[in-house]
Amino acid sequence: MIKKIAQSLKKIITSGYSGREILDNLEELLIEGDFGVSVAEEVVSEYSGTVKNIKKMSRDELLKQLKEILEKDILVTEIVPEKGKINLFLVFGVNGVGKTTTIAKMAHYYRVNYGINKTILSAADTYRAGAIDQLIQWGKLLEIPVVRQSPGADPGAVVYDSITSAKAKGVELVIADTAGRMHNRLNLIKELKKISKVVVSNLSGGVYRKILVIDATTGQNALQQAEIFNDAVGIDAIILSKYDSTAKGGIAVAISKKLNIPFLFLGTGEKLGNLIPFNREHYLNSLLGIE
Repeated sequence: MIKKIAQSLKKIITSGYSGREILDNLEELLIEGDFGVSVAEEVVSEYSGTVKNIKKMSRDELLKQLKEILEKDILVTEIVPEKGKINLFLVFGVNGVGKTTTIAKMAHYYRVNYGINKTILSAADTYRAGAIDQLIQWGKLLEIPVVRQSPGADPGAVVYDSITSAKAKGVELVIADTAGRMHNRLNLIKELKKISKVVVSNLSGGVYRKILVIDATTGQNALQQAEIFNDAVGIDAIILSKYDSTAKGGIAVAISKKLNIPFLFLGTGEKLGNLIPFNREHYLNSLLGIE
């Protein structure tokens, strides 16, 4: 989908279509790009009110106008760990979005960019032994301790142990993994609420952030996921994982516009360094094919 909007817009502009037909085709294109029907309609409605004499404008002029509209809809944030405090980042998302790998990337990112060397990884996804093992392997690679219990243990107890350990060792950053069992939504919500309550009750004077990881290739399902997690515990920021040349990407606009939740990082590969701050300008240039 990346650059498809630009390529397709060029085609419909030079096709002999009327202004209305161009707008209709643009709306279809945005829907295909995971903006969703209602958001695509809103964007095109604003676009049609902004762009005059659409048939006389160049592709670059039309893209510039579209970019200016979308810029207002995408929310971006930066989360900087506070020195001298325990910063606990609770990371959640459905199975398969790359949570555990993203957590390792975050630990690496904050070490390299902010000098956060005292970190703990909390293996609170106790329902999958593989998730615990994976986090342990990342911990070994990064030389970061991992607080864990046996598979099936209470996730809240793991987070409690992580906070206790952080207090004892002067740790600045705790990044906690969680289960993502969307096939059992009620249990997931109940579990997340319990974990969040444990954090709030035991992190006195600390900093608590709740971060959702979504898969850039998931499409409109990602919006539903964000709604569910936001209703359960609230979301401070979103990481868009698996963002590459095949990702449609419009879901970031839909989530920001619908739920008022900002984006924090883009995951662009499997390596530790493949996590970059979400940059609105670069994101839209990539989405629209603007050089």
